[in-house]
Amino acid sequence: MPAATTKLASRTRWGILAILFIVTTVNYADRASISIAGPEIRKALGLSPVEMGFVFSAFAWSYVAAQLPGGWLLDRFGSKITYFFSIFLWSLFTLLTGGVGFLTGAAAVGTLFVLRFLVGAAEAPSFPGNSRITSAWFPTHERGLASALFNSAQYFATVLFAPIMGWLVHAFGWESVFIVMGGLGIVLALVWLKVIHGPKDHPSVSAGELEYIEQGGALVDLDGAKRSAQAPAVDTLACVKELLGNRMLLGVYIGQYCINTLTYFFLTWFPVYLVQERHMTILKAGFVASLPAIAGFLGGVVGGTISDRLAKAGFSLSMSRKVPIVCGMLLSMSMIACNYIDADAVVVAVMALAFFGKGVGALGWAVVADTSPKEAGGLSGALFNTFGNIAGITTPIVIGYILQGTGSFAGALVYVGANAAVAIFSYVFIVGEIKRVKLVKSLKTAG
Repeated sequence: MPAATTKLASRTRWGILAILFIVTTVNYADRASISIAGPEIRKALGLSPVEMGFVFSAFAWSYVAAQLPGGWLLDRFGSKITYFFSIFLWSLFTLLTGGVGFLTGAAAVGTLFVLRFLVGAAEAPSFPGNSRITSAWFPTHERGLASALFNSAQYFATVLFAPIMGWLVHAFGWESVFIVMGGLGIVLALVWLKVIHGPKDHPSVSAGELEYIEQGGALVDLDGAKRSAQAPAVDTLACVKELLGNRMLLGVYIGQYCINTLTYFFLTWFPVYLVQERHMTILKAGFVASLPAIAGFLGGVVGGTISDRLAKAGFSLSMSRKVPIVCGMLLSMSMIACNYIDADAVVVAVMALAFFGKGVGALGWAVVADTSPKEAGGLSGALFNTFGNIAGITTPIVIGYILQGTGSFAGALVYVGANAAVAIFSYVFIVGEIKRVKLVKSLKTAG
């Protein structure tokens, strides 16, 4: 931690984090819109559970495929402009999804799949962009909380938008959800262009704050307009190979896949679970789904705070990150108990505990910011997100098959809980020491 030799005078970095939080909230609301509208879409289009699972997974197929190109774009063109096009395009495709209601049969199903596929591709740079901006704006000892806060926006999105989207479906039909959310995102994209800058280019940052974050390990030159033309560049394919050959990073990638299995259960099948297994109305499910989300949001804040306090107290970076992750995943496994509980109120409470734990343990992006090579932060974050969001493909489909084969969500909850156990194993036995990776084989001179 840097010596407090200079008064900060400004706290611009927290304003940047607030923008990341808002953008990520809308990002996850757009992802979750399909799950809130899902029961009505399934009814209107006559989809089977397996077909609905494939529609739910459409987003993740392209989201995963576009991660490495998205990371390359971030490193090549910077976070500001790449992220602007990401927000604008995913919002436009979300808006167009509202027109699927005018189609019928196979045309409607195919168009719905394609538009969700395009939303996924457009969103690909978002979380690597968040990690990249956090690396540039926050010192190491504040990065756990910063990363946890923007990551916790996924829960806040449900808290804020699930009741609103449930009401929209109830009052105006499922199409209205996509029209409202798409329009909101387009407005947000324009705001982004006005307010986001790198640390050395921001009009409001003080010399004291810039010194503070730079001394603390922030990569302040990452996106600056004055980046050196002689700065080392990387061979993309060689860099990917080098990152995949790092045992620490491979363990982090496996852990993120397992943690994201919990995320995608919540984003896709959870409202259907409430309606089908717990016999709630879609309106009630929209409100009830917000309760575990509140717990998840609080868990994210708690996990980030614990991690940073451990770091400030002198514990190693490995200990500071791993303790909340392991404890959080242990709590997440409590969702399996819902298979043995009849009372809806208790089920919601247990789910809230499980998602509180998931929030506590969701420090993967802090680990990415801690470990990514400074020459390839976007690419490193994209590779991490590729592994993590393969769960967005497998989780909806696997649960769809479990549901169709058994007629119950019992096996699905065991499947999700087991992934939390594998995440613990990965961080305890595979990751080892958490430290920044230094590229050796893939560096080249930019020319």
